[in-house]
Amino acid sequence: MPAKIVTLKSLLNPDIDRVILDVRSPAEYEKAHVPGALNLPLFSDEERAIVGTAYKQESPEKAMLLGLEFAGKKMRQYVEDAALMAPAKKILVHCWRGGKRSESMAWLLSMAGFDVEVLKGGYKQYRQAVQKIFHTHLKKLIVIGGQTGIGKTYILHQLAMLGEQIIDLEKWANHKGSAFGSLGQEAQPSTEMFENLLFEHIRKLDAHRRIFIENESKKVGICVLPDELYRQMKQYYYIQYTIPFEDRLDILVQNYAAYPVEDLKERFKRIERKLGGDHLALAFQALDARDFKTAAAIALKFYDKTYLHGFENNTTPHKLVIDYHHADTTLIAMDIQHTCNTLNI
Repeated sequence: MPAKIVTLKSLLNPDIDRVILDVRSPAEYEKAHVPGALNLPLFSDEERAIVGTAYKQESPEKAMLLGLEFAGKKMRQYVEDAALMAPAKKILVHCWRGGKRSESMAWLLSMAGFDVEVLKGGYKQYRQAVQKIFHTHLKKLIVIGGQTGIGKTYILHQLAMLGEQIIDLEKWANHKGSAFGSLGQEAQPSTEMFENLLFEHIRKLDAHRRIFIENESKKVGICVLPDELYRQMKQYYYIQYTIPFEDRLDILVQNYAAYPVEDLKERFKRIERKLGGDHLALAFQALDARDFKTAAAIALKFYDKTYLHGFENNTTPHKLVIDYHHADTTLIAMDIQHTCNTLNI
């Protein structure tokens, strides 16, 4: 049975029962890919470079012959690997543009008895959809902000439990958004992969309902927020809340005290220029004494100053400040939801 050409709608179908096979090179796949797709590369990175050079410097015919030479030796391996990846033999294949690589792999696997679909436009078409969604699905972003240590991520999760829609940027970036943010996290994705992960989450949200998101700078670790997402975060509503300083210290100690002291010191060094040498020395002394609360208080001298500057320069048209005398995330989330309902936002 010949392969069937399908549109992006098939790939994004929530009921898809096919294994997605990305036949781009390992380096292309490693940089970013459709979440959930498996890599079955037609060419290695080195082979792709050789074929590409031949195409540009010699001729398409020369490139095709080189491609046949490389791929011909591995045809059996492709079929065996595909069978392991997709035991039901139902697959959707794509390359960068939906061109020769995906067509070649689709032909081979079809001949081997697989039920094959080929994505029209390839991964490039998918990436266009990724960029588009930041313009269409984020018109009612309510940004939750506040000083370091107030538990904004906890509030987001509590809001989700209350039935609200959320975007947890730190989850998809594998980073908590500060000099200390990589502690305990897996390696961060590339910015492109970060966008793909956000897309897969955002496309399942209702664009007509409000969406809560935590306030972040343009970068979360090494992951850069899409320009349109960052712009939309300044367009609708910003809610800043506060909790007592002692509660903030307790939250920071709870989150970070379990990490090795040397790792904590290394993170303090990253903010030395703004913290100051004297404060850095005091922080080191506190860490050596396992006085994590004092160390946290020193860190907040830097982060509070930075946050205040950011809040004063925030251009969101609607801003609301709520002061709480406790740190109960459930109660705070319920109050924020009630406030939004009352204000009809």
